Amino acid sequence: MSSKNRALFIDLLKGLALVVMIEVHVFNALLIPEIKNYWWFRYLNFVNGLVAPAFTFTSGMVFILTLTKSGDELRKFGKTFWRRLSRIGLIFLAAYTLHIPFFSFKKVFINTNFQTLNSFFHVDVLQAIGSGLLVLLIARLLIKNNNTLFNFCAFMTLFIVFFSPFAWKIDFLKFLPIGIANYFNRMHGSQFPIFPWWNFIFAGAFTSKFYLMAKEKKQEDFFAKQLIIIGTAFFLISVLLINVLFPENLASIIPHPFFFLERLGVIYLLLGIGYFYIERKENYNSILLDVSRESLLVYWLHLQFLYRDLFTTKGIYNRFSGKLNVLEATIVTILLIVVMMIIAKFWGNLKTKNPLLARRITIAIISVGFLIFITR
Repeated sequence: MSSKNRALFIDLLKGLALVVMIEVHVFNALLIPEIKNYWWFRYLNFVNGLVAPAFTFTSGMVFILTLTKSGDELRKFGKTFWRRLSRIGLIFLAAYTLHIPFFSFKKVFINTNFQTLNSFFHVDVLQAIGSGLLVLLIARLLIKNNNTLFNFCAFMTLFIVFFSPFAWKIDFLKFLPIGIANYFNRMHGSQFPIFPWWNFIFAGAFTSKFYLMAKEKKQEDFFAKQLIIIGTAFFLISVLLINVLFPENLASIIPHPFFFLERLGVIYLLLGIGYFYIERKENYNSILLDVSRESLLVYWLHLQFLYRDLFTTKGIYNRFSGKLNVLEATIVTILLIVVMMIIAKFWGNLKTKNPLLARRITIAIISVGFLIFITR
């Protein structure tokens, strides 16, 4: 297997995280509330809680891998720079369109109050990823030396981990506009503020250093083994500290560092296992890779299907919120996953075979959507 193919283990984890993310959103939105009190739901919640860390980690890792050799090119502010910046811009656009209360400028303007404005500016996983990648892009522009860049990523990881408990106690709305203040903590409703979620993005960026070193020395197998060993150690140590040795002490620190370390351990473990799984396959190809490569489309679109009134008078959420049993919610999840996989496969093939057409379609859809929004 070529070194290029071996990097697919990162895409594999990202694709898997996106598929599980669909289950998370469907189950949380549609499942009968009483079912969430069953004993097994606690373990499902832990698995579901790994989705955002894996999604943000792999986003940071993939992004920095694409930038390590393109620093000089980026600094020319040519196609490479604008391609990266436009990708980040699309992430922010998708993020905020998910929070628009009405797909009508008139309705938004008439019904605007603090509550709706605050809801619009809530920070979810896409805003966390977009802002983190923007910082990485700026860092790559300013920092020419790769080792210095990776040291910056390590510093940011540690800073976010240890400053997060303090950041969560500050009401940033006293000093900043709501659209910026919501990025720092959950005090006003944000689900994925940069404290602590940036730590997974920068940890992914920093981890890419060791993958690149292993790849250069043709020691990817050793790198994957180290991921499994370190990941297992991180997870077991965190579980021991959180649940046995210091449960009350750590519970008083929100968010505490071992929340990060425990999930980072599972991510490392899954990455290592994914590497060896792919290594056993010749010319590995999977629909999960298509889902990963079209992650922004899959993330944005499945939420539109779930929450927007698209094709019927009522959308899926409005029809079935809190009404489905486990079997029914599972069926809806599978159907939505299959639809997203088909769309990801189709769109990925179109972008590969006719990138210009795909770009024009993207621009056309955004333009038409904007015109409909401002004229309704």
